[in-house]
Amino acid sequence: MKDESPPNESDLIQAIDRAHVDVSIAQRHMFSLIAQVDRLQRWRGSGARDMAHWLWMRYGISDWKARRWIASAHALTDLPRISRAFAEGDLGIDKVIELTRFATPENEANLVRWARNVSCGGIRRKADVVLGAAVKDVVAADRARSLSWWWFDDGRRFGMQAELPAAEGSVVSKALERLAETMPVMPGEDDPSRADARRADALVAICSSRMASDADQDRATIVVHAQLEGLTSSGSGELEGGPAIHHETLKRLLCGARVQAVVEDATGNIVGLGRTSREPPAWMVRQVRYRDKECQFPGCGAIRFTQAHHIVFWRDGGRTRLDNLLLMCSFHHKLVHEYGWSVSRDVEGAVRWRRPDGTRYRAGPSSTHGPPADRIHGIAS
Repeated sequence: MKDESPPNESDLIQAIDRAHVDVSIAQRHMFSLIAQVDRLQRWRGSGARDMAHWLWMRYGISDWKARRWIASAHALTDLPRISRAFAEGDLGIDKVIELTRFATPENEANLVRWARNVSCGGIRRKADVVLGAAVKDVVAADRARSLSWWWFDDGRRFGMQAELPAAEGSVVSKALERLAETMPVMPGEDDPSRADARRADALVAICSSRMASDADQDRATIVVHAQLEGLTSSGSGELEGGPAIHHETLKRLLCGARVQAVVEDATGNIVGLGRTSREPPAWMVRQVRYRDKECQFPGCGAIRFTQAHHIVFWRDGGRTRLDNLLLMCSFHHKLVHEYGWSVSRDVEGAVRWRRPDGTRYRAGPSSTHGPPADRIHGIAS
């Protein structure tokens, strides 16, 4: 039996390059055919309103893309240099579509050289500047706005996709970027490349803040169904309309003012409602905020997006009383529930934090690494 070793990296990349050229040749040929079909109006009699309608019905593309393809296909007839660069794979289809919006036989040679070294977005921006934003394009972008979400990975993950007009999109991106700059870094995520994680945290923080201020408490409440064992280390809960969640995530959610737990026995009978059994009333939350002022993790000082946390969880016998509540930000709240940290308060009211390994966390540098005694005396003298 012949031993077939896997191709090396260079061979794979060359194979992709050849496939790219093959695709480009086919795409250029397809554009030629699109222009020809449109000129001959061969789309008539097929139940289509126009060529664009025929394209997006037949090939499952958007109306916007179909119209861009048609316009580019006709423009390439008079742009031989861009057409050749397209067929040779030198310029991809997206760049070609943007270039043909404003290229002319007089400037196409310079544009081909320029387009090789800029992004497709850069070409699009130049085309928008040269042509100006047409009102119909603005309206089309607005009507195409959308936001959708879904659960995946057996309910362990939540996906979201949005498409907005550029102006509204810039508002969203700026708000998330600005808030993300203030979000703390979760353990193991201090790499600058994980800025996307902090943007995700910023989105959650904005939505949490909005839910907390919603006047319609019933409609703005996240409902969690859990059996009794789901509140122990061996079980989990289930979001209403969503997937199952880990028991530690369940406990963290139950500290929030807009989450209601429906506790059930093994047969599905309701044996308790979290909202009536452990949620601090508004006056108590205000008192906790007045007393603690800021997140009670040593040195944190966060004031925004703070929550009243049950030091001893109510399922373990903890009471919804001021001495069992502690103000902490969403970041340190997650540390307690999902990352293994713990917090306690002694009889004198002192709060103690412990790392996942059980060691006491103390703010500030360790005293064992302080300056030598002779240096201290030298400074004092």
